[in-house]
Amino acid sequence: MTSRRSLQVTTPSDREIVVVRDFEAPRRHVFDAFTKPDLVKRWLYGPEDWQMAVCEIDFQVGGAFRYVWRHTGGSEMGLSGVYREIVPPERIVHAELFDEDWTGGETVVTTIFAEQDGRTTVTITVFYSSREARDGALATPMAEGMEMSYARLDKLLPTLG
Repeated sequence: MTSRRSLQVTTPSDREIVVVRDFEAPRRHVFDAFTKPDLVKRWLYGPEDWQMAVCEIDFQVGGAFRYVWRHTGGSEMGLSGVYREIVPPERIVHAELFDEDWTGGETVVTTIFAEQDGRTTVTITVFYSSREARDGALATPMAEGMEMSYARLDKLLPTLG
């Protein structure tokens, strides 16, 4: 299997974005890094001038999560959501909505964790409320911010062994 260390972004339908990224770590470690607040805070933020100020996770079906990122200039970006389906360590489905709703309404995010030979492929499908919302998300530096976060996750994962 060839290592795929950078983000792959596709648009399989007019309302979806699919992001795929491989990690050199067992699925259970990657799953934990996506679901445990103490780990999420260590990698889930974009450029270095943004930091995660709030990371609250009630990891159960019907449970809520809340993330707030703070820019060094003082501005904030918040995101809240609810878990709809959890199948450890394989799948998570959640709904989410940014405080300043730039995505045109709630999105539904499905995250799949697949392991092969000690490597984990994470496939994230984001379903938007409209084509315009999806296109708006694609026009942002979302992919670059995600890859910055995932590069930090690459460094964190070996410490979980």
